[in-house]
Amino acid sequence: MTELYETIPSKITTPDIVETRIGTLEFFDGLPTAATAEKVFDNLDFLRGVEAFLNGVPAASIEALRRGMVALGVDACNKVAIMDRLMDSKPLFLTGNTDTVYASGILDLERDGPTVVEIPPGCGPGTVNDAWFRFVVDMGAPGPDRGQGGSYLILPPDYDGPEPDGYFIARSPGYVNWIILRGFLVDGKPDAAAELFRSGLKIYPLSQADNPPEMEFLSGSELKFNTIHANDFEFYEELSTVIHKEPIGLIDPEMRGLYASIGIRKDQPFSPDDRLRATLVESAAVGNATARSLYFQARDPQAYLYDGSYWKTGFIGGDYRWLIDDGVGGRNLDARSYFHYVATVNTPAMVLKMIGAGSQYALCDKDQDGAFLHGDRSYKLSIPANVPAKDFWSIVAYDPQTRSELQTGQPFPSRNNKKDDLVANADGSIDLYFGPEAPEGKASNWIETVPDKGWFIALRLYGPLESWFDQTWRPGEVQPID
Repeated sequence: MTELYETIPSKITTPDIVETRIGTLEFFDGLPTAATAEKVFDNLDFLRGVEAFLNGVPAASIEALRRGMVALGVDACNKVAIMDRLMDSKPLFLTGNTDTVYASGILDLERDGPTVVEIPPGCGPGTVNDAWFRFVVDMGAPGPDRGQGGSYLILPPDYDGPEPDGYFIARSPGYVNWIILRGFLVDGKPDAAAELFRSGLKIYPLSQADNPPEMEFLSGSELKFNTIHANDFEFYEELSTVIHKEPIGLIDPEMRGLYASIGIRKDQPFSPDDRLRATLVESAAVGNATARSLYFQARDPQAYLYDGSYWKTGFIGGDYRWLIDDGVGGRNLDARSYFHYVATVNTPAMVLKMIGAGSQYALCDKDQDGAFLHGDRSYKLSIPANVPAKDFWSIVAYDPQTRSELQTGQPFPSRNNKKDDLVANADGSIDLYFGPEAPEGKASNWIETVPDKGWFIALRLYGPLESWFDQTWRPGEVQPID
């Protein structure tokens, strides 16, 4: 018998004592002690809680957005929040912009069935995303109407009826969908875009097409409201709401099993015991820290737009689905968490090369020396001449805590080449300044920051041109000047 055991390779056996990052694990002849089993099961719940957080950020973000819209009164498909005086820094809204008129609505396809969205000609980029923040359809210039306006029909996942003619038809995998439309400024003002939506946007159930309900536009400008998911235990409650509301097919069994492993199931209430709840509190804290690190301390070289630069892309890998080599390499899970932790709206129009249509983005949170941007210091950013944006370009400053517009003495913490009277240099370039106080004589090119707070920025290009994509044009790095 001794000779027989000597033939068993050690790599398939377990020592009686194993030292690990979760402590000492003890076994007798491969049999875990009760204390070891308790330790590893608690660790398993913790790990699954962290993974549930990172994978669930898109869903929790949509759910928080839905709740924020409901708080504004957007509780039916014919009710739309409109930023008729633009989005200032009062709302908590992931990297929202100060430069377009938003029209934001929530569709509930379970309640209303197939839903019609009529958009007017001249509408800027618009998108519908499902309950897991996945792309459903574009509208406006990047959509099938190509800016000419038209009627869209959004079908629920379980719809098996006829598809009527006369619509751009899209089928959503889920019931709750967010629709976000943008209207462009005219002469630097939002009035024309706001009127475009009020007079031309209609949303109603297909079943009420003969007598659609009157639209209600609720102003969201200059109001405080929150659309950002929790970063503590409440995150899992937000996620549970999505799992309970949405159809089984919204996510695959593998992902559904991950959530079931921590007690989030469609057919059961989410009521963790004290032990699991305490574990998930820690999981949320580590999940949040991980998501923040994925973005603000990005380790993936593909996150950076240029060699030796701190400008970052929103979509690592250049795919709105975050598929690596069109799926050969699977899904880039970290890239998906990276994006959804700081941003909203998932559409190929923000990724694909669409000359003169769609939009492109670059984000920056560090100066040219690699130090985080700090509200106590003063900085300069050079925007070279001939910015490749057919429609407009802008820079908006954000708060790293909320990933929302930085709240300062300026209601709009931004500068826009169509809205603001920017002073250009002789060569056509523009220098922007950041700091707690405006440099003398440069207030028109200044964005205020807050002492003892960090900040980061996003460069937006609407209607991007070739020199953006071939990188013959690029923004300067953020330079400390004090």
